[in-house]
Amino acid sequence: MRPNIEDYALIGDCRTAALVSSRGEIDWFCVPRYDSASIFAALLGDEEHGCWTLAPREGSAQEGSAQEGSAQCSREYTGDTLVLVTRWETSTGVAEVHEFMPLDGGRVDLVRRVVGVSGHVEFQTDLRMRFDYARAVPWVLQVGDASGPALRAIAGPDAVVVRGAALHADGNVHRGFFTVEPDVTVDLTLTWYHSHRPEPEPLDVDTALDHAVGWWTGWSSRIDHSGPHHEQMVRSLITLRALSNLDTGGIVAAATTSLPEQFGGSRNWDYRYVWLRDASLTLEALVNHGFLRVAEHWRMWLMRAIAGNTKELQIMYGIAGERDLEERVLSHLPGYQNAAPVRIGNGAVNQYQGDVIGEVLCGLESARKAGLQETPMSWSLQKALLEQVEANLERPDNGIWEMRGDPQMFTHSRAMIWAAFDRGVRASERFDLDGSPEHWRELRDRVRAEIDSAGVDPDTGRFVQYAGTDEVDASLLLLPQVGFCAADDPRMLATVAEIERVLMNGGLVHRYRTGSGVDGLDGDEHPFLACTFWLVTQYATSGRHHDAAALMERACATANDVGLFSEEYDVGAGRQAGNTPQALSHLAFVRAADALA
Repeated sequence: MRPNIEDYALIGDCRTAALVSSRGEIDWFCVPRYDSASIFAALLGDEEHGCWTLAPREGSAQEGSAQEGSAQCSREYTGDTLVLVTRWETSTGVAEVHEFMPLDGGRVDLVRRVVGVSGHVEFQTDLRMRFDYARAVPWVLQVGDASGPALRAIAGPDAVVVRGAALHADGNVHRGFFTVEPDVTVDLTLTWYHSHRPEPEPLDVDTALDHAVGWWTGWSSRIDHSGPHHEQMVRSLITLRALSNLDTGGIVAAATTSLPEQFGGSRNWDYRYVWLRDASLTLEALVNHGFLRVAEHWRMWLMRAIAGNTKELQIMYGIAGERDLEERVLSHLPGYQNAAPVRIGNGAVNQYQGDVIGEVLCGLESARKAGLQETPMSWSLQKALLEQVEANLERPDNGIWEMRGDPQMFTHSRAMIWAAFDRGVRASERFDLDGSPEHWRELRDRVRAEIDSAGVDPDTGRFVQYAGTDEVDASLLLLPQVGFCAADDPRMLATVAEIERVLMNGGLVHRYRTGSGVDGLDGDEHPFLACTFWLVTQYATSGRHHDAAALMERACATANDVGLFSEEYDVGAGRQAGNTPQALSHLAFVRAADALA
């Protein structure tokens, strides 16, 4: 059985990433991008679906390992970087494994440096390469020599070369052993390349490590923040940067696909794409902490991705703006701890979600306020988006949660439509941009009147999930955050009271009641971490400071040992659930920490 989700740390190069367990297993690695096919996919099955294990033989769970004793490990990132250091203590000595991905756009390398600290430690490494989501076992050749051992693996368009330790075939696994002691370092590297291209030269690991530490340290030193939860703030912003593509500017929602919202269930989705909503919110979080260049990069991505007829706007795209994200099932993968199906692509790409343009315009307004100058093309794009909002003004949607049931007039979506027109008005009036502010104001006021009427329960005076129901939804917590109403508006206070009554579980917040049937799906799910952080923000901005601080502590306790949040949290089992690391969880934390400050 694969480790719990919280057992994984992330190493990456702002283009893709690997998930590394505390047992020394790389169980998930897609190359060359987050949304590419995997080389290691044990996360969604077992080691035979691709895994690279590196750990002391003492106490290791690997085949052929010595079972005497029990190696103990601890891990942390090197300062404010994405360089992971795992410290192994055995009965014979101490060693560290330094793992990272160099930030070199010309190649894709994964580095595992083993450093002897004291005594001596014997390591074992097992390499199972399975290309194309474990649908292709590669052809493997020994291409090195005794002084420089290396393996080359090829399957279809993909090739890798693995260097640094002598590995020998044992069935479909390549296995090696080596010992480190003080002043002894062994560098294991895996380099991906197109199989029709020449094999890349060996990596200079010392130079690559110095550059990676320097790059991340330099980036994180520019974080503009002082206040509570600073360490987690820095880690969350680093994680958001890691999910932002260094080349295209696209920002993925998570590093993984199909980690379950319900263990053993079918609520398993592929989050390795760029949602306009999530990317806009991530953009806002980064801009608010000093990273305006990221906003410009993403705005350029946006203009490329939706170039052409805005009537064909999608709610999500590939990392470079690809449109074809058809959802498919990989039936040969059993799923994380047998939670099937495993999906690639995402059927929500074809949904109408009325809130999305509002989030985009809010994010771009944040960048504008921070000093990013509009160009004729960027502002023309925003005006075209407002035309699309107007064209779909009376259209029910699938909402922020991508409901697969019947479309509704979701209150949160209607509020974001209000926000879209509001940002148009403010752009014209405050930044002197050309447009139709009077017309946008009229539409904005019309939507507000509709929400005040159909979006509020007449008996209880609280906002409702959608027109015609008395259910609540945690997305209603965002209404004050976009300026639709004050945090202490009586309707919001009544809404919060109902959310506390029906959506809280173990001190954390669910998105909505799945039992209402609104999402059209079977099964249930766990509390949603972003929603919990939204409630922290609501408490802080409505004067409930003690409740805000207490809830923040509970929510932050769901992070794993290296500061990563997943999508959801299983309160009963005390474990993370859903895709990880989840951008929405991290950016909601950032906003909550800002509210507390």
